[in-house]
Amino acid sequence: MIKTIIDTIGNPSILIGVFALVGLSLQRKSLSEIVSGTLKTIMGFIMIGAGANVIVGSLDIFGKMFHMAFHITGVIPSNEAVVSMAQKSFGVHMALIMVLGMIINIILARFTKLKYIFLSGQHSLFMACVLSLVLTTSGWKGIPLIVIGSIIMGVWMVLSPALLQSTVRKITKSDDFAIGHFGSIGFLIAAFIGKFLGNRKKTTEDISVPKHLGFLSDSSVAVSLTMTVLFITIALFAGPGMVEKQLSNGTNFLVFSVIQAITFAVGVYVVMAGVNLLISEIVPAFKGIAEKIVPKAKPALDCPTLFPYAPNAVIIGFIMSFLAGIVSMFLFPLLGLAMIVPGLVPHFFSGATAAIFGNATGGRRGAILGSFANGLCISFIPALLIPFLGNLISNTTTFGDTDYGVIGIILGYVMMK
Repeated sequence: MIKTIIDTIGNPSILIGVFALVGLSLQRKSLSEIVSGTLKTIMGFIMIGAGANVIVGSLDIFGKMFHMAFHITGVIPSNEAVVSMAQKSFGVHMALIMVLGMIINIILARFTKLKYIFLSGQHSLFMACVLSLVLTTSGWKGIPLIVIGSIIMGVWMVLSPALLQSTVRKITKSDDFAIGHFGSIGFLIAAFIGKFLGNRKKTTEDISVPKHLGFLSDSSVAVSLTMTVLFITIALFAGPGMVEKQLSNGTNFLVFSVIQAITFAVGVYVVMAGVNLLISEIVPAFKGIAEKIVPKAKPALDCPTLFPYAPNAVIIGFIMSFLAGIVSMFLFPLLGLAMIVPGLVPHFFSGATAAIFGNATGGRRGAILGSFANGLCISFIPALLIPFLGNLISNTTTFGDTDYGVIGIILGYVMMK
């Protein structure tokens, strides 16, 4: 039963499909419109997930090449890995905190000025896991643990989208939806840096391209070429023998690198297509919920929904965030911290989004500096979080996004006092 609840609520496509179904039904739409709108909403989310899986697969190859090239081992941030380890022992706590946190989210949205419904179910699951682990390590258990965890979860589910919304409006030029992603603290830092150190008039999307390089104005082509350069560079450091023996099944290492780079670009293309389909369906459907259950509510959606608004910033953000992760590796031994190997998935998704926020407030300079700052955050914060997770999980992984670490560290520090 518990596993069913986790699988249902933790599946964002089903969760958001249910919200679309309810919203369209409350508007008394025809059966055909309800079915069509619900299925297209789910399809859009599944497309985003499918594209993300392609991106993650390509980044996994890139990560293995990186390890071959530089022989670096350490703690790899992976939200999914921590949850998979913790689910057996803490599944009940996680499920109850997630469900009750979502209920508190809806109640707060209904009766306060924070009109946001957090729809990124996987992030809710990850946060429930963080709260369960940190509270258990601090000596809490049973009902008090669940109550404290649920309240923190519900409050942050409405507060984090609210903190980001003023910048989201600048990015989207509308107020139709919010961002529901627990990397929000990193995004706020990027926007803050962009505001004070950047120049909003010169944005990443206004980069002029000479006529003979006009093909670079197509974001898919630009992504393909950028990733090709990165893949080939790392493959050369790793060596053709290692790549062809362990990764490409004998395929020439340069050909393999180019295919992986283009595969990555395909993933980005699918994500953006899924975003366009999702937004076109969920925003009208959500009006039913806003009008009937939570007046003026906004859906808080995952960060890739912003990618189509600044595709150049997406690539800049990934590169700068990853670069910050590399720089951090030289600092960990000096500070006596665990070695955090750059997790390419958080550096791509959070780094890209941080650049979009930095670009919105400070243009190109804001995108570069903001995403670099985000990269430092998602390198050092996971390292600082490790002691608060105790011995409950393997010491080879930790959580990868800023909010999990910041909330976990603050909560652990307060509860251990």
